[in-house]
Amino acid sequence: MKVPEIQIPIVEIPIEKKVKLFMKREDLIHPEISGNKHWKLFFNINNYLDLKPENPLIITFGGAFSNHISAVSALGNQFNLKTLGIIRGEEIGKKWKENPTLVYAKRNGMNLKFVTREEYRHKEKLTEFLKQEFPEALIIPEGGTNRNAVQGIKMMLNNDTKDFDYLCTAVGTGGTLAGLSEFCEDNQEVIGFKVVEDDSLEEKISKLTSKRNFHLTDAAFGGYGKINDENVRFINDFKAKYEIPLEPIYTGKMMQKVFEMIDAGYFPEGSKILCFHTGGLQGIEGANLLLQKQNRNLII
Repeated sequence: MKVPEIQIPIVEIPIEKKVKLFMKREDLIHPEISGNKHWKLFFNINNYLDLKPENPLIITFGGAFSNHISAVSALGNQFNLKTLGIIRGEEIGKKWKENPTLVYAKRNGMNLKFVTREEYRHKEKLTEFLKQEFPEALIIPEGGTNRNAVQGIKMMLNNDTKDFDYLCTAVGTGGTLAGLSEFCEDNQEVIGFKVVEDDSLEEKISKLTSKRNFHLTDAAFGGYGKINDENVRFINDFKAKYEIPLEPIYTGKMMQKVFEMIDAGYFPEGSKILCFHTGGLQGIEGANLLLQKQNRNLII
């Protein structure tokens, strides 16, 4: 993987408030390996290939609509690497052709192994079995979060990001938040918008960063992967007003919560807030399939 030559834009979200709101469009970095996924994989893949494995294989974990699974499959296709996705939910294997993320992953050449949710909960044990079966493989954790990923997230920060008081990111496994925390300026506060219900998340993040300049706020809106009608309205209104698409699992929920916090006066007057668009727009198609089955409004 190479560092992209394009300059990732920071755009202002014009709001009539006493703070200034901006977004860094990491979603534009690559059409398929976009956002934080690109940077989480950057050192994982490059360091692995530097070892010159004889039969390279990338193995990773994810749910049925995982942005990480999608990105790893695209990377494998682009660099002619074999990939294996361990997918949560044995029952999904019977109907994977109805899932746009998994169809896309298969089209990219990724092999899929469906495991029970109980097996998936014990990923450490599963990882040990995989190491024995595939000793040359690179095994990347769910969401790509490890120390290599944290180093990659450093690339999302540059001279243009130094002039902000608050850095905001959606949080699933915590790697992006840890990277922003570790490498941001000393005067910056990092806010993680937690879209999962995981009480151990702060502890996990603390193991990946030496700083304590971050805090988590709940942005699950009912639970991970749950999409309510207000989420859909917010995403559609945001796109219509600012011409920026959001997806409903991560960035959409983060931005909805950011607007709520601004309205509640959380940020001091004159604050400059930078939100990172972490990509994942491929998930909109799968979300709309679920919304359509429920006869609800779709994300446009």
